[in-house]
Amino acid sequence: MKPRESALRLKRFDAEEKIRKVADLESMIREFDQMAADLDRQIANEEDRTGVKDRHHFAYSTFAKAAAQRRDNLAISVDDLRAKLAIAVQERDAAVALLSKSETGEIRETGRSRRRGENALDARVG
Repeated sequence: MKPRESALRLKRFDAEEKIRKVADLESMIREFDQMAADLDRQIANEEDRTGVKDRHHFAYSTFAKAAAQRRDNLAISVDDLRAKLAIAVQERDAAVALLSKSETGEIRETGRSRRRGENALDARVG
């Protein structure tokens, strides 16, 4: 395998890996948002069941407190994942642009080498 082909395969792998990373982060954010929404529903149901909606009231449900804490932790995690996603999208875009640039460079180089071969053939025939 030529070094140029090897470098191109490496760039292609890097771009695909960054695309996968972005997709994974987006999937995790969706899942965490869904879990937080489920926790919100559970908290509302528990508050309706007990009749106590004030988190600071002594009779507030411990289940609702724990669910609210989990929901808050998920919100923090989602914020962190969104920051990581922004960075990952930039890295993905840069890797895809570099790959695209490298592939078009290879196509031009292949065209040049064919023309060189044709010129050499014309010189031998002529």
